[in-house]
Amino acid sequence: MIKIQVISSGINAEYGVFSINGKIEQPTKRFDRLINKIRADHPAANVDLTTHNTFPTAAGLASSASGYAALACALKLLYPTQGEVSELARLGSGSACRSTAGGFVLWEKGELDTGVDSVARPLFGAEHWPQLRILVCVVCRDEKAVPSTAGMQATVVTSNLMRHRVEHVQERIEQITQAIQQRDFPRFGEITMRDSNEMHAVCLDTYPPIAYLNDTSHQIISSVHRYNTDKGEVRAAYTFDAGPNAVLFCEERDFVELKERIRSQFCGEEGRVTELVECEIGCGPMVLAQ
Repeated sequence: MIKIQVISSGINAEYGVFSINGKIEQPTKRFDRLINKIRADHPAANVDLTTHNTFPTAAGLASSASGYAALACALKLLYPTQGEVSELARLGSGSACRSTAGGFVLWEKGELDTGVDSVARPLFGAEHWPQLRILVCVVCRDEKAVPSTAGMQATVVTSNLMRHRVEHVQERIEQITQAIQQRDFPRFGEITMRDSNEMHAVCLDTYPPIAYLNDTSHQIISSVHRYNTDKGEVRAAYTFDAGPNAVLFCEERDFVELKERIRSQFCGEEGRVTELVECEIGCGPMVLAQ
């Protein structure tokens, strides 16, 4: 979870206080883009920003997505502006636009050069698949060596496999949307794992290669496939973002068994997985106080 407190700090100052997890930081270029968008409608806008994240930051667990989604929602409340909140969030982090709504959300590619139509579209509410469970396996809390944005920029320029991936994006979106609509976990799980594997193959095809996964990540992958083999069908699935930390999916009937399997294999004295975080499909950003 990420908590953000944004308060107006007066006028005619370039910035207020910018604090992340108790540490005063310099505002980033991505933050600049958000606040400048707000200042287009509110020229005197200035804020004090305090944020606390319970998840590892910059470790491949979407901390920037959750952070900029929360920030965009808070700024939108404080300084009403034209346009969708997901458009504002995307200025900070592309994937943040999907975090401005709950449930299952699609990030539209858009067609306009301005990007204003590249926004998030809710598909199904959080209540659509109440049996779906998520287990986050924290393998490493350190910041990744290659930031997500820099990695993607290098991949687009140098990876031959990226071209193949782009050609099949729309087809895969349609397949996963149908699987979610039908609550078809075996199909959902296979598509999810194949997409994760392909993304990391593209990263390795980048020059120089980008290796986000580590030995523990690969061992978790193998454990999930062995689990599914034992069950005779896909009952658990994994995905990895730009980091070694695994996000596992299963349905409620298998959650306790899967969690204990991971705990017994990876959370012992060696401590290859340092933390297990249990999650459900979220309802989106919430206002805690106003």
